[in-house]
Amino acid sequence: MTPSSYIDHHAADLVGTLQQLVGISTVNPPGENYATITSYLVNALAGAGLTAKRYAVSRAQLARHLPPEQRDFPRFNVLGKLPVRGAKKTLHFNAHYDVVPVSGKWKHGSPFSGAVEGGWIYGRGTSDMKGSIASLLLALQALRATRTAPKMNLEVSFTADEETDSELGTGWLVKNAPIRPDYAIVMEGGEENSICCGHNGVVWLQVTVHGRAAHGSRPQAGINALEKMAALVLALEAYKKKLARRRFRTPEGKIMVPTINVGGVFASGDGGKINTVPSLATFSIDRRVLAIENHAAAERELRAFLAAAAKKIPDCRITVDKVSENFACFTPPKHPFFAAMAGSVGKIRGGQPVFNVTSGFTDMHFFAQTRKIPTIGYGPGGRNEHAIDESAKIKELLASAKIYADLMVNFAG
Repeated sequence: MTPSSYIDHHAADLVGTLQQLVGISTVNPPGENYATITSYLVNALAGAGLTAKRYAVSRAQLARHLPPEQRDFPRFNVLGKLPVRGAKKTLHFNAHYDVVPVSGKWKHGSPFSGAVEGGWIYGRGTSDMKGSIASLLLALQALRATRTAPKMNLEVSFTADEETDSELGTGWLVKNAPIRPDYAIVMEGGEENSICCGHNGVVWLQVTVHGRAAHGSRPQAGINALEKMAALVLALEAYKKKLARRRFRTPEGKIMVPTINVGGVFASGDGGKINTVPSLATFSIDRRVLAIENHAAAERELRAFLAAAAKKIPDCRITVDKVSENFACFTPPKHPFFAAMAGSVGKIRGGQPVFNVTSGFTDMHFFAQTRKIPTIGYGPGGRNEHAIDESAKIKELLASAKIYADLMVNFAG
């Protein structure tokens, strides 16, 4: 039996694994049940023949990086290794196990049900990105069960906190864990016939508008922070138009432009009341940075625009704080590693693969930029990521498992 046929005959195992993973709520923030899921993943890797270990992030690092309300939620990263006799190079697979918070009414009741209907499996994390973990685990099990040796040493990492900034997840891993990858696959960003060779970066800012409180019957005695915030947000429309003139053509021919999203989070200050002039207003800015842009320059430019726009608004005083950032990356897909992945995708799926750059950020940049190794993004994908009724197609989960297995068996570096 080949690894591919083994995967076909064990589809139920994949579904069962994913149901187990989805059933462990790893919502971040705050970062719940990380100990439970990483214990499961260590055992799953060991069951597939890898030597696996769980690494705890120190309390000192938690204190430096997390807000006080999250510091009692430990962070763990899992690393599995499979050495191959005679192999000189190492292929690394990476996925994050945390998920975003849930809301709304879900089709199958609980957002963590793992319910199956019409060839789809539902639940938070099925698409982003516990489905990729389940696919890889079945691929590894297929190689072991069929006694098929990979061509390279393997490393597998399952990491925390990608849904925030990855600093205590993949960021911690590449700086602290005993890894020696020559190539990496971050198992999201590309899907179906698209293979990801880069992604946008992001700068998250919080803008605070400072006003002056007054009685609601005498608004002229105060400075209305909400009104000043509204004027500042409107001024950002000009900045959006400026950004739209910058263009980047991806290898597949898609045109990408930088974007900003305003007000994903917005709030008034303490003491707000219907008959009080608001003295404080805050809003967030999500600035997506193209893979070809200079990240620091993009942030400086946005801060300068905000400062200049505020000066044009009477009595508008602001402060701007950085919430977080994730860096962009892009590698022209010319290395033989990219050709090998295209070969595996084409063999399993048919058709001609293309190389894409994704608008969302992933953990690819930690390998492509920090470790400076050829890095690909590819996984089963799905629908409704970060939304109600998130789900993954079982057919795609199986196809990804076959592609991972095929690459491991045929690419020698």
